[in-house]
Amino acid sequence: MAVDQASGLRRAVKAKPIRVIAVTSGKGGVGKTNVSVNVAAAWARQGGKPVILDADLGLANIDVALGLQPKLNLSHVLDGEVTMEEIIVEAPGGIRVIPAASGLQRMAKLSQAEHAGVIRAFSELNLDFDLLVVDTAAGIDDSVTSFTRAAQEVMVVVCNEPASITDAYALIKLLNQNHDIHRFRVVANMAHGRKEGIDLFNKLVSVTDRFLNEVVLDLAGIVPYDTYLRKAVQRQRTLVELFPKSQGAQAFIDIAARIKSWPLPTVADGSLQFFVERLVGKNPFA
Repeated sequence: MAVDQASGLRRAVKAKPIRVIAVTSGKGGVGKTNVSVNVAAAWARQGGKPVILDADLGLANIDVALGLQPKLNLSHVLDGEVTMEEIIVEAPGGIRVIPAASGLQRMAKLSQAEHAGVIRAFSELNLDFDLLVVDTAAGIDDSVTSFTRAAQEVMVVVCNEPASITDAYALIKLLNQNHDIHRFRVVANMAHGRKEGIDLFNKLVSVTDRFLNEVVLDLAGIVPYDTYLRKAVQRQRTLVELFPKSQGAQAFIDIAARIKSWPLPTVADGSLQFFVERLVGKNPFA
């Protein structure tokens, strides 16, 4: 019997559009992964169905952040041993995770074709979900640019450190000038008060406005420094799940609500994208 390899894609086209957000940062240590898991948890808390892709392919840590012990990961998919659906694991709080590998150098050095293969594999997923959070590696290597280009929205996480601002600017400049990305959503993380968060955002805006004429920055949210976050991290759970009334959790809940108001694209932008068929509402097999 012939196998209809396009059947998964046809099922996906009929489904509702999926929002895809790449969460990234210029440097490590700014809380990027905590933002990813808590935005997903807040989305689930509001009735959504999120999936997180751990796109730090060689140094995966979403599984650690959520207390998971996956036996399979993206390396097994790339080796042709299993399908993407077979590696998905359930996490507390209504989150599903597509885990990557940790400590595998070859996963950190995938070719552009292999990155494209990972992105295309999502078109075959037969899952009911409405948000894909792509937690990228920090920095500006090929995996970061591949996954950010494939997303609808790029969320840049910064904190109040000079290196964080400098490296965030470098990332935004690269994505803008080399990959034609113009809009970036900024999360001011670990801020000691709303004023500090706004000042941090304005510092980044002042630099991009001066040197990058076609870049638009939007403040996606200000996440305050929250002592409850450390407790959640130690217990390998999300702040939103364990301490939903904390200031930090409320900030993530606000960000998730704001994401719902972001417009979905109506046309493809010409680059390889996650679920582009769902975005434009066209079935290439019709």
